[in-house]
Amino acid sequence: MDVKEPAEKKKNVLFIIVEDFKNIMGCYGNPLVKTPNIDRLAQKGLRFDRAYCQFPVCNPSRSSFMTGLRVDTIGIYENVSPWTKNVGHVMTMPRFFRDNGYHTIRINKIFHGTGAHDDPGAWSQMYDIGTSELGRTGQGRNLTDGVVPWCSWLAANGTDEDQQDGAMISKAIELLKQKREEPFFMALGLAKPHDPFNAPRKYFEMYNLDELMPPVLPDNRYPEQQYTIESGWKKSFDKFSLQDEREYLRAYYACTTFADAQIGRITDTLDKQDLWKDTVVLFIGDHGYNLGEHDWWNKNVLFEDSCRVPMIAVIEGETRAATSCGELVELIDIFQTFADLCGLEAPKGLEGLSFRPLLSNPYQKWKKAAYTQVRRGGGLDGVSIRTKRWRYIEWRQKGKTKARELYDHASDPGEYRNLAELSEFTGVCKELSELLKNGQNQLQ
Repeated sequence: MDVKEPAEKKKNVLFIIVEDFKNIMGCYGNPLVKTPNIDRLAQKGLRFDRAYCQFPVCNPSRSSFMTGLRVDTIGIYENVSPWTKNVGHVMTMPRFFRDNGYHTIRINKIFHGTGAHDDPGAWSQMYDIGTSELGRTGQGRNLTDGVVPWCSWLAANGTDEDQQDGAMISKAIELLKQKREEPFFMALGLAKPHDPFNAPRKYFEMYNLDELMPPVLPDNRYPEQQYTIESGWKKSFDKFSLQDEREYLRAYYACTTFADAQIGRITDTLDKQDLWKDTVVLFIGDHGYNLGEHDWWNKNVLFEDSCRVPMIAVIEGETRAATSCGELVELIDIFQTFADLCGLEAPKGLEGLSFRPLLSNPYQKWKKAAYTQVRRGGGLDGVSIRTKRWRYIEWRQKGKTKARELYDHASDPGEYRNLAELSEFTGVCKELSELLKNGQNQLQ
């Protein structure tokens, strides 16, 4: 009698998504912000140094990477509309895994919220876990005297588990300890460091206000395009004193270190449960964030700080410890990469590109450019590409280009000198404009 070989067990997937997460971890070269657990994760796997979101706002970004579709395909440009508004119920990442026999788990924000903003039928289990009453108390203030309601911090009373991120990680640990026959796809949505900047008091006490300094902007910076920052909030930010800016930085750093501690609890559980060998682990930020660069204290701009995201992958048998990748990847690539790593045929029509080849060989040439966009009022769209050297932006309205921006990262990594109108860069702009129109997923 023939003896059948046992079917190879499918890999689990653990997808950790953090809101508004700027690349300020120790493993990304920041000596000030305390992120020992994310740094340890990077030591265990592959750190991506040029990963980019497709829209630096939560709902458009998540709608894009959770469906594997470009922003213009899914048609979501703000935080109000459900992701199904224009495309209906296309295949989503969790639904794909559930259809392929996975036990799918969502804890807190993965799409842009619950109900119509989620894909409820895609999840085997869903949890929405909040902050305790004690965790809502403490010492803090609004940095704009209430003009910008979200712009506040709270050094909160209670423990980590009195905050929603701490409580949700406790639930995740409980679920990771459960034994299942089927593989799992678990998505964890950490809220911090998203505003309001609330974290347990001990994390605020890790940072001395007097040692924190906002970025120094160059004296020879060019004035930003009129469309670059379109928000009434900037009037309040422009009134910040040095004390206000230091408090903002401390609050964001405290929330970052708090989030790091929760990620450490998860990675400790993976150690104890011996899950690393069976699990694809990917950690990302849903988009970046500006902390005073260009006099801006938020997101939704096409500068590097808001477009670039942290991303770390740990997959035994694929990634090597303590490696980094300088090639361009996009969040839209994640869906196809997960399918590839789990031996599944990806749905037709996905618009990203599996970056699995980079996991084992992070030095091979990859994409020519990464694409990010924003939308302003009056149908004005900002569309951007980032190559290894250049960032190029076009501001378009009713089919016409209203303005352009060009930044040379070889000499201006902060993107303060717009070269687009200088005659010697006409050829560069023309080449990048063509790539902007036709270059998505082109390899070098």
